[in-house]
Amino acid sequence: MRRVCLTLPTHRACAATIAAVAEEAAYGAREFGVEVHLLVLDSSAPADLAGHRAAVAALPPAPGVVVHHLDEDRQRAFLEEVLAASGLAGADRLLDLMLPDGVSYGACTNRAFLIAEALGCASVHRRDSDSRYQLLDGEPVFPIRHELTALGRRAADLAGDVTRGRLDPGCADRTVVLAGASFIGELSVDLAELRALDPEAYHEVVGLSVPTDYPEIWRRNLIDEAFRGAGDTPFTTDLTTLTLVAPTRVDMCNVALGREVYGRVPLPPATDTIGTDYFLLHLVQKARLPGVLHNRHIVNYHTDERRSDSGFLAYQLRFAKYLLATAHLDAVYAGLAAAGDTLLDPAGRLRPAAVAALVRESTAIDPAGNAARLDVLDRRYRSLGGRYATAAALFAERRGRLLAEARDDMADFALLVDAWGSLTAHAKGTAVNHPPHPPTAAGTAPAPAVAP
Repeated sequence: MRRVCLTLPTHRACAATIAAVAEEAAYGAREFGVEVHLLVLDSSAPADLAGHRAAVAALPPAPGVVVHHLDEDRQRAFLEEVLAASGLAGADRLLDLMLPDGVSYGACTNRAFLIAEALGCASVHRRDSDSRYQLLDGEPVFPIRHELTALGRRAADLAGDVTRGRLDPGCADRTVVLAGASFIGELSVDLAELRALDPEAYHEVVGLSVPTDYPEIWRRNLIDEAFRGAGDTPFTTDLTTLTLVAPTRVDMCNVALGREVYGRVPLPPATDTIGTDYFLLHLVQKARLPGVLHNRHIVNYHTDERRSDSGFLAYQLRFAKYLLATAHLDAVYAGLAAAGDTLLDPAGRLRPAAVAALVRESTAIDPAGNAARLDVLDRRYRSLGGRYATAAALFAERRGRLLAEARDDMADFALLVDAWGSLTAHAKGTAVNHPPHPPTAAGTAPAPAVAP
């Protein structure tokens, strides 16, 4: 039976989201006859962790669904076993990159990738704790429908199951490795207040994320569309496109990748840096690997913690680090685009060494550009006063450290790419807690297997 991993990484209270994603898991198993491993990777504080354990324990049994709830201790034990089996040098450093002290959007997803390998899954389907599903006629609109329909199939064979095809015929024999959509609701990056306070400041600050050599009309369009997802139009009917999926059309709360991708290349493990977890979407597009773009958009919202002074400051730091990371990532993306089909080996598989080489090259870019980015942030944020001035002061205090981290994060990423093949190989067969009870046939619902 085909196995898939539906994962929910979290570091905040989200009992309702756990229940909702469990419903999606049951739907996927029921409608597609697959074994869905629902994987909750939990980095929450003790009180929230206890609430999540209760929420998982209360999930109704569902045929074909196996539930794994792993706190950080359980995740660390799994990683240590994989690293020990691999025999890789620098195991302690690699463990830090896989399970860092700070928030890392890439690292949490990399852990899901490795655990999916251990469970024998063919794909990973990611959701986020600060999002929810749309409803149509009172029923949830689950993205997994299109993900399970498309992933792993030859692109040419999928033509009859999509609304439209916009794929280069030269890619028709390649496997569909990505399926995704975006979100509706609040901006994915919490900058609505900045835009309301000073539209010109918003334009200049967001413009720091757009390559400087883009024509002005492109730059303006990208800035206007940034972080808005699919707008606010609710779902009414399905629209699916077989194409080379543009990363700007997909959100990481609503994406699925085949192991043909994540089994060969991980995500950047940078801490406290939004946006870096979109790397594989860029790689898939630049390597001309087929995907399906659909419109089962998830609803995005911001938690109360984000609105607090401490939450605001933490998020602004992650945004600033993202702006500095884009200087390096844009260089990598340009290299990936130039490489095109040569990113694939004769068997059509991604070449990790080619990716690692481009990532390493990006560490040599002139830091003057990032220094100028920090100057813009300082000027614009100080002009706004209040919490923005406090953020500007933090950036100034950490200026040298921020510039160095932008470079060092890419060096760490290259190191992880080099090690990834060994990690994925040794993850296979590694126990994820205690081996869960296998799902029974439809109609005899098993109790979910849950990590204590």
